[in-house]
Amino acid sequence: MKLLLVVACALIDRDGRVLLSRRPQGKTHGGLWEFPGGKIEPGERPEQAIVRELREELGIEPCERCLQSFAFVSHGYEDFHILMPLYVCRQWDGIVRACEGQETKWVRPADLHLFPMTPADVPLAAEIRDRLRR
Repeated sequence: MKLLLVVACALIDRDGRVLLSRRPQGKTHGGLWEFPGGKIEPGERPEQAIVRELREELGIEPCERCLQSFAFVSHGYEDFHILMPLYVCRQWDGIVRACEGQETKWVRPADLHLFPMTPADVPLAAEIRDRLRR
């Protein structure tokens, strides 16, 4: 089974809310919510991948030094296995905007369970909810 290395980021705003992105219809898990991120390219460190993905997806420039490793998930799908570290980021330059047509929403950690999420993101959302209570 193929191992896919991806990275995700929980952007946290000044009000303690977390940004979620909704996967577009027509893609795998379309309509489900996830933390922004994506595949780690060959030769790329996870932190570099987060900076690149957030720039491409959300039009922001995160502070690489400000990325905090938070949790990770190892999840088996039907055709591949995913290994995904989750970083937390509280500082970035720019205004978050959906550059790829995806829906985004700022959500309080306690409300993450209200959003249907991709299977790999579910345990990460629980970690955020339990560890970042306000």
